[in-house]
Amino acid sequence: MKKIARIAGIIISIIIISVLMLVRFDIPPEELKARFAPPPSQFLTLGEQSVHYRDEGKGFPIVLIHGTSSSLHTWDGWSKELTTHYRVIRMDIPAFGLTGPTKERDYSPEAYVKFLDAFLRALRVTKFHLAGNSLGGLIAWNYALQYPKKVEKLVLIDAAGYPFRNMPLIFRLTKIAPFAFLGRYITPRVLITRNLREVYGDDTKITEELIDRYYLLTLRKGNRQAFIDRVHAHRDSASDVARIKKIAVPTLILWGREDPWIPLEYGNRFRQDIQNSTLIVYDGIGHVPMEEIPEKTVKDVMEFLKKK
Repeated sequence: MKKIARIAGIIISIIIISVLMLVRFDIPPEELKARFAPPPSQFLTLGEQSVHYRDEGKGFPIVLIHGTSSSLHTWDGWSKELTTHYRVIRMDIPAFGLTGPTKERDYSPEAYVKFLDAFLRALRVTKFHLAGNSLGGLIAWNYALQYPKKVEKLVLIDAAGYPFRNMPLIFRLTKIAPFAFLGRYITPRVLITRNLREVYGDDTKITEELIDRYYLLTLRKGNRQAFIDRVHAHRDSASDVARIKKIAVPTLILWGREDPWIPLEYGNRFRQDIQNSTLIVYDGIGHVPMEEIPEKTVKDVMEFLKKK
């Protein structure tokens, strides 16, 4: 019995040591700012939260909202072109990037719309174009419904909004308590790489620099718990489907044909349900077309924005 106990003790010790080796500690935001918030980055205090944002260019404003676990950097490929004609405003939304978690831990669409309106009022922006990817698309169309007079044109990129038929694996796991607990402390870089391989249509475009950005900003203090909170705040509601049909703002819908997270069928539904809308589909592209093929997507957006 003593021999069995010793062997069991060794196995348990190996398991504990292996788990501890996988633990990744939170990174204070101040340590990340030098790398991810050089000029023209700025920080705006809203209540108790410091919001990381960039406000560049001149002209009519266009506001860009990123998706889950992303950051304002996802729009880097668009910014250079857009700033030649527009005032481009982008931010790390609460729960992600350098902005990080909120004290209230409320990441519902309503909370995000309230945040976005407060942020834009602080910048004294009252009329603008609005674009969003994934979760950012969900926020964008909800905002356009609540404040239709403020949004001139709407751009939805692989946007959320309809009930998921197959929720992404990382979301399903996060809804399971033991996995959620482990995810708060154990975040291997290979997991971030796997997620990027899922959302990109062309894996050759996934660089070490890209993986580092997503990985390190995921480790920003509070972001992993905020991701868990955001997943639990997700809801599938039939009322949302009915509300989508009420969108009256001219809308451009961009979609990657190879998107496994929010498949093209949902892009087609947006096109059918929003009367004044146009759908453009990109072959071989995944969930983040503006990041994967920025030159092509921003060109299509510019043409849409110029139309009377």
